[in-house]
Amino acid sequence: MANNIKVAQPYANAFIQMSSGKDSLDKIIADLTYIEAALQSADLVQAFANPLLSLDTKKGMVKSIFKGKIDNNTVNFLLVLCDRGRINCLESITSLALEMAYKQASVEVAYVVSSSEMSEGQQEALIGKLKAMAGVKQVKLEVEVDKALIGGFTVRIGSRIVDTSIQGQLKKLASHLGASSPQ
Repeated sequence: MANNIKVAQPYANAFIQMSSGKDSLDKIIADLTYIEAALQSADLVQAFANPLLSLDTKKGMVKSIFKGKIDNNTVNFLLVLCDRGRINCLESITSLALEMAYKQASVEVAYVVSSSEMSEGQQEALIGKLKAMAGVKQVKLEVEVDKALIGGFTVRIGSRIVDTSIQGQLKKLASHLGASSPQ
């Protein structure tokens, strides 16, 4: 995403400004989340980035995938991205716009890396603790499983990092002892 951030930022801003007066933030977030889920398909991302595919083909893909599933204004915005040759930046644009929409809706995103899958109950308990810790009304978890992490999890919410992993505790212990941190 870092490569496209300069290109994506104005489009993400334009999307949020275009949508803010017409739709509720919940609808904007739902549309962006749907687009983000569709972009989990590597084939779709590659197709949008493929310079050999015609503009009409890419527009047809946008219509067939998104029409009727997200707001028509959002579909039209995606078609404008096709016209401007920026549909290949859709991942970056969506990510930035979603971040901006969450900020407007007072939703804090917590990035969690866990050594194993977290149950629904564990996620709810973590959300409750993070709401209290960050002093926010809503927390959305972005959970990733990393089997290389030795027990526990790490959480990044805003500028705060909580590391309960054994690996993190070993690094902390090593730094207190003046040794180099374990790999």
